[in-house]
Amino acid sequence: MKITDITIDVIERQTASVRVQDERNDLGGTTTQGVLRVQTDAGIEGHAFVGDQAADSSQRMETIIKTLKPAMMGRESSDREWLWNQLAVISGHGSAIQPVWAPLDVALWDIEGKSAGQPIHKLLGTARTEVPLYATYPPRHETPEGFVEEALQLKSEGFSAYKIHPGPLYYKQAAITAAKVREAVGDSMTLMLDRNHGYTFREALYVGHALDAHDYFWFEDPIPANDIESIKELTNRLETPLNMSDTTCFLFHEAANFLHQNATRLIRGTVRKIGITGLKKQMALVEGFHKVCEVGLAGNSAMNVANLHVIISSVNCTYFEYWLPKEVHQWGVTEQLKINDNGNLEAPMGPGLGIELDEEWIASHKVATLS
Repeated sequence: MKITDITIDVIERQTASVRVQDERNDLGGTTTQGVLRVQTDAGIEGHAFVGDQAADSSQRMETIIKTLKPAMMGRESSDREWLWNQLAVISGHGSAIQPVWAPLDVALWDIEGKSAGQPIHKLLGTARTEVPLYATYPPRHETPEGFVEEALQLKSEGFSAYKIHPGPLYYKQAAITAAKVREAVGDSMTLMLDRNHGYTFREALYVGHALDAHDYFWFEDPIPANDIESIKELTNRLETPLNMSDTTCFLFHEAANFLHQNATRLIRGTVRKIGITGLKKQMALVEGFHKVCEVGLAGNSAMNVANLHVIISSVNCTYFEYWLPKEVHQWGVTEQLKINDNGNLEAPMGPGLGIELDEEWIASHKVATLS
């Protein structure tokens, strides 16, 4: 099948504002994102969404149309590996283009699945039929008691795992938070903590010892991902595994470098940054080192489902990341991911991504079409 057109429906949507208590921007309000459509000469259309949570995606959409579309027009829709290997050339050896290319890669996989009449995970190789998840909110509390209340709320809603985002909470208060949350939920919840690169080495070591004492499952992004020597030292001195990294510039080759240097026990990845093609490669690479690739939020309904397909195709990932509030990143499809009676997410069974676009909602929010 040859690609005959690539367009993006530009949509504006409004979500409730969510204050984020760290270095990142608040979420919510009015934002501009997109529905990517890749047409083929066989009449099959592949889809993906462009936009992370409530972030404006105007620049990404423009780059897809102006830079990536010309490279793919008239090519076979199956030329995903060709495109993966052309990214450095297409970007002009400049800034990383992978996060811009990722939705296009997902749309190409959607075409492949629809053409075969199979869900993407079956094309990748199905390894399981459902996957557990953990719940997390952006950092939004200023005291340990706020996180205790959040944990108890999630426990009452049936979640069995919870990741704390302490944000700029003073590091000694973060350690107290870790202890108080564990005391509040007991052994009934798996717990993680993610500082989003905000600690110094000494602060990370202090908090890490608190996580060790209270049986935390991982310690995510405690310090900047470019401080590899400190990351290796933390890995050696802590029992709680470090999980690296959700930072924007941590892509496939950065993960390979961490593995080569034995810097951490857990590697982070997501289709949001490296597409289905890249994430499947990364998960296989990590498995080859007898380590685990934990997958982070992809930022919107279509990309989150793409994450799920890759997770279902491997046993080398423990959890699906389930961000709250859901409204910030769920939009544009007729049916969102649902948690089953086991507290897990089940493998999508429809062809391709297995989603149905909510065309009425998209039409009512569309402000332009890029082509």
